[in-house]
Amino acid sequence: MANENDPIGELVELSHWLGDPGRDLAILGEGNTSVSLAPGRLAVKASGAGLGKVGREHFVEVDPGRVLSILDRAEVRDEELAGHLAACRISGDRRPSIEVVLHALAVREAGAKFVAHAHPTVVNGVLCSDRADALVAGHLFPDQVVVLGRHPLLVPYAEPGLELARTVKAALAGHLASHGAPPKIVYLRNHGILVLGETATDVRQAVEMTVKVARILTAALAVGEPAYLTSDQADRIEGREDEHHRRSVLARQG
Repeated sequence: MANENDPIGELVELSHWLGDPGRDLAILGEGNTSVSLAPGRLAVKASGAGLGKVGREHFVEVDPGRVLSILDRAEVRDEELAGHLAACRISGDRRPSIEVVLHALAVREAGAKFVAHAHPTVVNGVLCSDRADALVAGHLFPDQVVVLGRHPLLVPYAEPGLELARTVKAALAGHLASHGAPPKIVYLRNHGILVLGETATDVRQAVEMTVKVARILTAALAVGEPAYLTSDQADRIEGREDEHHRRSVLARQG
């Protein structure tokens, strides 16, 4: 098992966990992962590599600042994006995923260290419906608050590439202005999820809880309407000392 002194090793293990067929989180070349190694250095999965089988050689280092600067250049078209991203590489000869822009946003704009993007079938079942808003309308049970925080973010559908990256950038800015802190989970309509964490364990636990939330929500919608906790109830869970302690215990679990 990798440790915190081997972030690429942790990233490989997280990728294998996400790509396990039994978890139904990503198939084929779906999904991607990244870790911030230092200011100006972001390791991200190469385009097309399957999460379940990646090795260290399947990650490339890019400069996240240079990646994000592409968003400010209106003349760049999607068909040119791969070439521009290749020019942002620091090391590695593989092509970075076009979704590296989302990872750079999560690191530079939201302060994440580890980031995962996946397409969980059960979550996408809700995101691809007219009830996607139900994922962020409230909290269904206390542990959802403990693991995923008070304010998840739902982003409208945008075509993968520059359009999606610019949409997520605007949504993150609005979320930070409203809540003063970044979300732990970003739901992308008709697409998937983007999960932000300080550690690989944070990300894995958030993915697990996101899947559980979607399963419970789907069951609730099948028999009626979701019965959410009130805002006061969710705030109380968020602020309880014993729940803060439990978060710290969860964070230490491998």
